[in-house]
Amino acid sequence: MSPVHPTEVSRAKERIDSVRAAVAKVYVGSARAPDTLIVALIAKGHVLLEGVPGVAKTTLVKAFATSLGCAVRRIQFTPDLLPADITGTYVLSPREGTFAFRKGPIFANVVLADEINRAPAKTQSALLEAMQERQVTIDGERFELPVPFLVLATQNPIDQEGTYPLPEAQIDRFLVRVSMGYPRTNDEIAMLRSHAIEPPAIEPVLSPSELILLQELSARIHVEDDLLVYAVALSAYTRQHPRVSLGCSPRATLGLVQAAKATALVAGRAFVTPDDIRAIAPSVLAHRLLLNADVEPDARAQARVIEEALAAVGYRRGGSAA
Repeated sequence: MSPVHPTEVSRAKERIDSVRAAVAKVYVGSARAPDTLIVALIAKGHVLLEGVPGVAKTTLVKAFATSLGCAVRRIQFTPDLLPADITGTYVLSPREGTFAFRKGPIFANVVLADEINRAPAKTQSALLEAMQERQVTIDGERFELPVPFLVLATQNPIDQEGTYPLPEAQIDRFLVRVSMGYPRTNDEIAMLRSHAIEPPAIEPVLSPSELILLQELSARIHVEDDLLVYAVALSAYTRQHPRVSLGCSPRATLGLVQAAKATALVAGRAFVTPDDIRAIAPSVLAHRLLLNADVEPDARAQARVIEEALAAVGYRRGGSAA
């Protein structure tokens, strides 16, 4: 793998900053959420946005998807949604007397899965193969999904009436979870001021080919071996935690390294630092933890375990984590 040239990083950061600016036209709030979406996009990962109704989850993902210049489809998850409504199905053509495949909304570069936990587990799992394999299988026939492919899913907390918890296997397929809380006072006031004003139209600032180049560049970002040791130690800590029944998997560790590479690229660097891993670790690792039955299973409890891991696991350059 060829080393990353500083010019490549500089150009990439310009394109990334253009996405930030486009989203900021309509989304009022902390930059943490849009930046985490960008990291997941560059790292070829899917995003789960979690928060109570009315905190602009859908506004954020729609603005983000529009800025990418890719094919976008939206799926509103409801209790009566069927798997075929997502993947597509074969439809009889009366004139020709044959069955033709009609593609579902999953066949897009960016899929907005709105309120994903409103649908039962069987329908939620229809996304599983698509998210992991970038393909769907219907009646034994395989169909490749477009490249690039990204799922941006929103969900309300599971203690809200009429929602269903996501299966653990599907949660593990999301590279990051973004927990969106209530806005800061100044942000909420700014939102009220701008509400009656027609928001500016967001123009695409990327193309699918440019996005693929960014993803390929992110994969080439340099990571020292001692940082790999550090990432493994963080995951290992969660597997031995007394309040955790199922810790982070090797897939989670891999996702942490991939996301750290993307974080470095977003910051305009060709190499990963320990701070890159620390910054993105809560978003990558926390939602994958399965807590013991006597622990309240919410995002805050999961985040506290990762905070403990970051405080307990040290980083040593050229050595091992301790």
